[in-house]
Amino acid sequence: MLFKNFAEFCNVVEKISSTIELASRVAALMKSAEDDEDLYNISLFLMGKVYPSWDERELGVGIGLIYEALENVSGIKKSKIEDLVREHGDLGIAAEKVLQNRAMVTLSSEELTIKRVREIFDEIAGLVGERSRKRKILLLTGLYAAASPIEARYLTRLILGEMRLGIGEGIVRDAISKAFNVPTDLVERAYMITNDLGKVAIAAKREGISGLKQIKVQLHIPIRMMLAQNAESAKEVLEEVQKVAVEWKFDGGRIQVHYGNGKVTVYSRRLENITNAIPEVVEEIKKCLSDGVILDGEVIAVKDGKPMPFQHVLRRLRRKHEIAKMAEKIPLKVYFFDIVYRNGELIDLPLKERRKHLEEVVKSGEVIKIADQVVTSDLNVIESIFKAAIDAGHEGVMLKNPESPYIPGKRGKNWLKLKIVRETLDLVVVGGEWGEGKRSQWISSFELACVDPTSGKLLNVGKVATGFTDEDLEEFTELFKPLIVRQVGKRVEFIPKYVFEVAYQEIQKSPKYESGYALRFPRFVRIRDDKDVDEADTIERIEQVFRSQFGEKK
Repeated sequence: MLFKNFAEFCNVVEKISSTIELASRVAALMKSAEDDEDLYNISLFLMGKVYPSWDERELGVGIGLIYEALENVSGIKKSKIEDLVREHGDLGIAAEKVLQNRAMVTLSSEELTIKRVREIFDEIAGLVGERSRKRKILLLTGLYAAASPIEARYLTRLILGEMRLGIGEGIVRDAISKAFNVPTDLVERAYMITNDLGKVAIAAKREGISGLKQIKVQLHIPIRMMLAQNAESAKEVLEEVQKVAVEWKFDGGRIQVHYGNGKVTVYSRRLENITNAIPEVVEEIKKCLSDGVILDGEVIAVKDGKPMPFQHVLRRLRRKHEIAKMAEKIPLKVYFFDIVYRNGELIDLPLKERRKHLEEVVKSGEVIKIADQVVTSDLNVIESIFKAAIDAGHEGVMLKNPESPYIPGKRGKNWLKLKIVRETLDLVVVGGEWGEGKRSQWISSFELACVDPTSGKLLNVGKVATGFTDEDLEEFTELFKPLIVRQVGKRVEFIPKYVFEVAYQEIQKSPKYESGYALRFPRFVRIRDDKDVDEADTIERIEQVFRSQFGEKK
């Protein structure tokens, strides 16, 4: 498939707001892809992904490299390209305008294909070392030299991971279902197990329903973690479920550990490979776990027998340099509470059966432990465990149905979390503003957005400028600087990648923001580096909280 055809398709669907029509259009494109490799690539590319989220490869191409490549191809200076970005608010459109006046003419008459784009991306992702920057610029220059203006728009957006099509996982899932006449729930389940919609699309095309059913949990390929929803009270839970498995809700980072064939791989809740960041945990896993397992657990930072704040865990998991030094400063413990694989998948077994498997494969040590669990129907027992968890410095308790299967990626009543009530929202950081005075060298306020779960679009809901320490702002400025795609005056826009937990006084109606709502007196609580963008709170959640406020006031 020609990349030009893909770009022209994107240009058409960019103007469509109906999610049903978008899914139908994507389904038609998928059916037209005769080659499996093309089908795989378009399934990811439409969402702005080059690789599945768990794949360690990344392009490592920032805005600066794109500017240099465009300057090489067009002869237009970077300052002029930046003017175009400010004018249009989109580096993709700026690239399109630049290539309409290019200076370089490619000697090859060969048209750019999706396969060729993939080959160059793979080569870029494989480059490391001091000379990699020059090679990346050469490869990018070659790509832009071979691209037409419309191709340049979507090539740029794809490199930045933001296609602006309103096509998220839900629409691609529905498109696969329509294109190959397979049930949506089977597509969803296969995706939650593989986290690779390209692979799911190929299975649906080749073998239909049977192909999707054959997709199973595999070692060293992460599955989506089962999620919990909030419980109003333990009493209410016991009215629905006669017995619950009660566990502490640790204030740490969720991890999924794969140990098989002598190899350990550790994934974060966002399915990022964090194995290298926690070497002492990896060594303990080899000593304490049976080979051929996938476990679900929580990693916490502990000092003098007490849990350290969640931010310390994140600093450990994000660390890429001087890891040994950081390991001394922030020691870790891991509590495992579930198992999804033991030389074969276990996700359809009830929790009480999975617990038996867990206890058989884990030998507790100093770093590795099995989370305590009490199965009870006694409200007093639950309240006692809750108090003990809070006194120990954790968030509360988990209340789980002992008969429940492990449902990857799903949030439901089988797992409920009971915490001290504090109203917060998890929102995506989409922009910010440079500070003034002593904070002028830092980004000191951040624009926030909720998620439209159907389209994947991010809807602005306000900004937060309080609750930050100077240390936070210094750290976040370094974190967000590589994600800046546009700057006008002091205001900057980011590629959406991180989620903030934010407290607030109330939610108000507001025509100022795209969501139609605004947060009153928002305050930063913490960065949710364990959550991916699509796990942030939705517009439905915002509306639900807004409506509930009236009941509270009455």
